[in-house]
Amino acid sequence: MPVAHFHLSADTFTAEQESALLRQASKTYARVLNSPIDRVRVFLVHYPPSSIAVAGELVSDRGMVAPYFTAIVLAGRPAEQRHELLSELTSLLVEILGIDRTHVRGQIIEVSPENWGIAGEPASGVRATEIAERASTV
Repeated sequence: MPVAHFHLSADTFTAEQESALLRQASKTYARVLNSPIDRVRVFLVHYPPSSIAVAGELVSDRGMVAPYFTAIVLAGRPAEQRHELLSELTSLLVEILGIDRTHVRGQIIEVSPENWGIAGEPASGVRATEIAERASTV
């Protein structure tokens, strides 16, 4: 179920940096959530620099580059795990893309298992045993 989107200014980073971000974010997500990596999906979403404003300045007009990310998890994950994910994904942006940590923003989006589909079925049925085990340890 783990899905992440990294929202970036287009043509700002090298293909190598972006590839490294995709690979490392996938591994980090799997590790932090203790999830098989085959369940992890990570996407880069590019925007023209003229379509992003940071601190009131367009990135195309030499505004600062300030990535934003979303990380989607099934509801019921412990707060400590969600906080670790925020920290780790931020650190990846800082290390791989050379971004100032204070410029990175991100959020965790919790989705009810009834509202998330896996192969066309609600996760609440497909992952019922895992969800019940997680709920019993919270």
